Amino acid sequence: MDPVKQLFERYTGQPVRNCVELPSSGSNRRYFRITGDDSTLIAARGTSIPENIAFWKMACHFREKGLNVPEVLAHNDDFSCYLQEDLGDDTLFSLVAEGREKGHYSPAEKALITKAVRALPRFQFEGAQGLDFSVCFPQPEFDRRMISFDQNYFKYCFLKATGLEFSEIELDRDFQAMSDVLMCSMSDTFLYRDFQARNVMIKYGEPWFIDFQGGRKGPIYYDVASFIWQAKAAYAEDFKMELIDAYLDALKPYQTISRSEFLHTLRHFVLFRTLQVLGAYGFRGYFEKKPHFLQSVPYAMENLRRLLKDPFEEYPYLTRLLDELTRMKQFTDLSTERGLEVDIFSFAYKKGIPNDASGNGGGYVFDCRGLENPGKYEHYKHFTGIDPEVIKFMEDDGGVLGFLDHAYDLVDAHVQRFIERKFTHLMVSFGCTGGQHRSVYCAEHLAEHLSKKFGGIKVRITHRELEIEKEL
Repeated sequence: MDPVKQLFERYTGQPVRNCVELPSSGSNRRYFRITGDDSTLIAARGTSIPENIAFWKMACHFREKGLNVPEVLAHNDDFSCYLQEDLGDDTLFSLVAEGREKGHYSPAEKALITKAVRALPRFQFEGAQGLDFSVCFPQPEFDRRMISFDQNYFKYCFLKATGLEFSEIELDRDFQAMSDVLMCSMSDTFLYRDFQARNVMIKYGEPWFIDFQGGRKGPIYYDVASFIWQAKAAYAEDFKMELIDAYLDALKPYQTISRSEFLHTLRHFVLFRTLQVLGAYGFRGYFEKKPHFLQSVPYAMENLRRLLKDPFEEYPYLTRLLDELTRMKQFTDLSTERGLEVDIFSFAYKKGIPNDASGNGGGYVFDCRGLENPGKYEHYKHFTGIDPEVIKFMEDDGGVLGFLDHAYDLVDAHVQRFIERKFTHLMVSFGCTGGQHRSVYCAEHLAEHLSKKFGGIKVRITHRELEIEKEL
């Protein structure tokens, strides 16, 4: 008889009425939902006995601490399989799927995501109290060796597979510098290791945690980076900051740290985690020939692009290399669907409305000529709508703020609808007399607004008369 069925019957005293294998993740563990006469349990079967034992012992410890983890019930003699409580089918990942697809999460979805983040500090601190870290697999704590393993995972399983040429000596120097930075944040807390939405179940509206068998002693920043910068989640930048604030608020009973200090350290862990994730995608996609992992690469690349807007002075060679990597066209082509791209123009009416290169015939055109014009004053003639002097002039007058609020409402609704309908292009133009002050100011502010509000969209700005192009 199948070992998992045999274990179920031995533990429950009931015959197996139904046994369904559940979808697997990236690991070699297999999960089954087994139903008897009046009970349903989850059976896990794994090829790594030490990993199975790690999960069992950590689950028992966390339950004793009152943490929301499944109760482990029985295991067979050689620990190749075990039974655990059935938490249902509602993962956080599945419950927020609609927002992920739309690129904009609803208040209810955001509330669930925030609950999971707020539960993390308790898991990290109380879960570590009294935990025998020697049971952790494959090692008891986050250390330089683990950092090196993950860096090499990225280098050999992803970077080399791209064909991009690089200096191993210079890269290793920056890898060593990164290790120094990360190890400065070591603490006696529990590092979940794979804290992400697929490993959070929702039961009775509360988060429950699974798949923590890879956990170990380590810094708190890693799990925050893992969750909030999960590649496919594509959280908008302002929502990421909301989640960080929620985490810091929940952290207060355990540790006090300033927001600025936390963010400064966190970005190094975001970079490290992103490299590790790319290594995993490369291994599963390029070497194990599982193409669906490669479909996540563009999302991770977008995280890198945003992260590299503020270059890492500690890792100059790595920063340049990653910037080159994000520009490789092959990764934008891996996605099965193109995301929405919004082109925002500023222009001068006397030179005509910009052409729509997408072939869609154009989009919104907002006339800024009704706003107070700084260009009629000699002092402002050498400035543009990007300069602080013009920004202050526009905002002191106040008219532009109401004007933009109306524009935001219109464009937000349009972006949301285009995302839902899988459209790939929207064009918005702002015109004024010279295309130098008012239209430039408005284009810049709309671009910043959309970039913060909507995750997973690409925003490009073209100031036609200034001959400036850039991407957010």
